[in-house]
Amino acid sequence: MGEAYEGVAFDAIAAERALDAGRGIVRLAPAWVPRAFCTPGRRIRLHPDDYYPFEQGRGGIDERWLASAVRADNGPLTGPHEGLSLVVDPAGALLPFDEFVAHHRAALIGERLWAAYGRWPMYSKFFDNLEALPFHVHHRDEHAALVGKPGKPEAYYYSPHMNNHLGRQPISFLGLQPEVAKEEVLERLRRYSRGGDNRITDLARGYKTRLGTGWDIPAGVLHAPASICTYEPQAACDVFCMCESWSNNREVPADLLWKDVPPERHGDLDFIIELLDWEKNVDPEFVSHRFMTPYSTKGSLDDGETAYVERWVVYLSAHFSATELMVLPGQTVTISDSDAYGLIVVQGTGVVGVHEVEAATAIRYGQLSQDELFVSEAAAVAGVRITNRSSTSDLVMLKHFGPGNPSRATL
Repeated sequence: MGEAYEGVAFDAIAAERALDAGRGIVRLAPAWVPRAFCTPGRRIRLHPDDYYPFEQGRGGIDERWLASAVRADNGPLTGPHEGLSLVVDPAGALLPFDEFVAHHRAALIGERLWAAYGRWPMYSKFFDNLEALPFHVHHRDEHAALVGKPGKPEAYYYSPHMNNHLGRQPISFLGLQPEVAKEEVLERLRRYSRGGDNRITDLARGYKTRLGTGWDIPAGVLHAPASICTYEPQAACDVFCMCESWSNNREVPADLLWKDVPPERHGDLDFIIELLDWEKNVDPEFVSHRFMTPYSTKGSLDDGETAYVERWVVYLSAHFSATELMVLPGQTVTISDSDAYGLIVVQGTGVVGVHEVEAATAIRYGQLSQDELFVSEAAAVAGVRITNRSSTSDLVMLKHFGPGNPSRATL
């Protein structure tokens, strides 16, 4: 099948129409991303027949990107809009989200974020691998800049609504054991080219997954996420370095070790060590500094939590934050926020602003859905009216915010 949607093009008139018709809230089309080194866990609500829609060698779909103004970096066969969110114009057009942001600027994401970044600087994703992901690291700013990219901190939330099973390895390897020395890591990296398993995760600590919790993973911290369907807010880029030579019962191609390394440093394992934030990796208090247990927002507590409950699920990073909002059956509420945000509905049906919303069950590849929106700063500040139309089921959504969310800072 290849490209999910046809006729994707930016049009200024359509961009104005979409934001006006949605009263500051726009609908986004699903953005599916394959990975050749992963095995789909089949929990991201894609139709069972559609997890392998690409040509041989591209792998299956195990990611859905949310509120994404960046494209995936999947090598030379990457599609022109792969990973990029598309705004659904009421008249039928599909508009690239990066150009939509560039057109509306501060009117969409707010003056603070536009002045600081000139773009929407984060996205979230559902990562859904049947196995654990290979042990890898995302670059810090100074190293990512060498290949023309920003750094990539990220965070995880294990949504109970997205996990009807825990996959084959529900244990995450995060950071390194405090007593590990750099030479030990170098020795495991040297094994990479020999084939087989370089056993680098022997140097890490493993953490069994607890649904309804999460982790903060700054750039420079090694990690091999568990086989969970994970909600992952992160900085807007696709930069990484794979450090494990064997994962998913298969070899990890060596070119993924050098994917985002400057050409003149290819083969230089000392550069891979430089990518690591060593103090954070060997932090003896890694859990207390990085583990996240959700807690209620101030607005949720002030409103008594009788009609809705909203909790911070990602809150330790300055680069992004996220909440889980649950509107109880039959309730209508108005929720105000200080910043623009993306949202994805993971359970239930109802109305958000003027948009009908419904959690997905089995989306066909290339089919639109009613489960994802982007809320402008103006609409967020004015307050978004949300109605749960079900008399029995909660309406649950995840909301992802950009850097420096003032609401998070006050809690």
